[in-house]
Amino acid sequence: MNDSSWGAPQGAGYGGTPEMRAAPAGPAYDVHDAQHTRPMPIVPDVPDAGRDADDRDDRNGGASGRRGVPPYRDEKPQEPMSTAPPPPQKKRAGRDLRAAIGVGVGLGAVIVASLFIVKAVFIGVIAIAVVVGLWELTSRLQERKGIKAPLVPLAIGGAAMVVAGYMRGAEGAWVAMALTALAVLVWRMTEPPEGYLRDVTAGVFAAFYVPFLATFVAMLLSAHDGPQRVLTFLLLTVVSDTGAYAVGWRFGKHKLAPRISPGKTREGLFGAVAFAMVAGALCMQFLIDDGTWWQGLLLGLAVAASATLGDLGESMIKRDLGIKDMGTLLPGHGGIMDRLDSLLPTAPVVWLLLVLFVGSG
Repeated sequence: MNDSSWGAPQGAGYGGTPEMRAAPAGPAYDVHDAQHTRPMPIVPDVPDAGRDADDRDDRNGGASGRRGVPPYRDEKPQEPMSTAPPPPQKKRAGRDLRAAIGVGVGLGAVIVASLFIVKAVFIGVIAIAVVVGLWELTSRLQERKGIKAPLVPLAIGGAAMVVAGYMRGAEGAWVAMALTALAVLVWRMTEPPEGYLRDVTAGVFAAFYVPFLATFVAMLLSAHDGPQRVLTFLLLTVVSDTGAYAVGWRFGKHKLAPRISPGKTREGLFGAVAFAMVAGALCMQFLIDDGTWWQGLLLGLAVAASATLGDLGESMIKRDLGIKDMGTLLPGHGGIMDRLDSLLPTAPVVWLLLVLFVGSG
């Protein structure tokens, strides 16, 4: 801190030191000094003119005549104030937890109700989520990168992919995927050729990333204990995310992937694994026909890994696009894609392990 920060500089209207204020005007006063001194203002007399001139100077703020400014006499320079470190801030969640919990409970109620009442309704819920997710993804690609992935063939093909997976299994899902990719190639031909390869590549990626992976949820539902399998898939994914958040928020110190998602920690990953393994053991033992607890431990471990990778994968996409959320449809959550990030890659993992453990049903 320089001296000028402790007070006003000399010659700024305060008149300098007491000796300088007392210097008489006249020939004995150095002309060179006078050139660097501001002219003294004329202060009119006041009713108590009989007082000492020094008292009047003190009352008026010194020889400069400015009222309200303390004189320099008997004034010690102020010591620089030491800046105390701010008190430690309590950790806070990055989103509105009340809104997030409310939306999460509402979505859970819709999913559970449709899942156990009429399977066809749940297939419709999956198809709607797929179409909205594709709309969010293609919109962000166009806004941020100028990539025009054809939404119409993607939406129609994506919904058909979900239905085909439920009706015809993996074979139907692959056929629908191939037809959707072909439709994207043909649809983009109606526009100028500039950027064709870029746009169709993004379109095929979107078809695989959103509807094709979501088709495995429909394939889970097609088993005789389909609702229980889907519920297990949803519970394990949600419990994994919750464990990662709770443990990472409380104990997280070591970053897991700071360049991709600075908020994720290794401690959070351990929490996800522990929570998911316990939930997996319980679900396999009590929800899945012919399932055992040790299979649930393996299932929970796999879900924690796939859910974390899915979350990191979408974080990578959003960082490349320079956005925080894919949308704003769900208060406290972002968009549909921000909720599907860990679910989409987890669906084929759960489907495959359940087929290996207890069969396709």
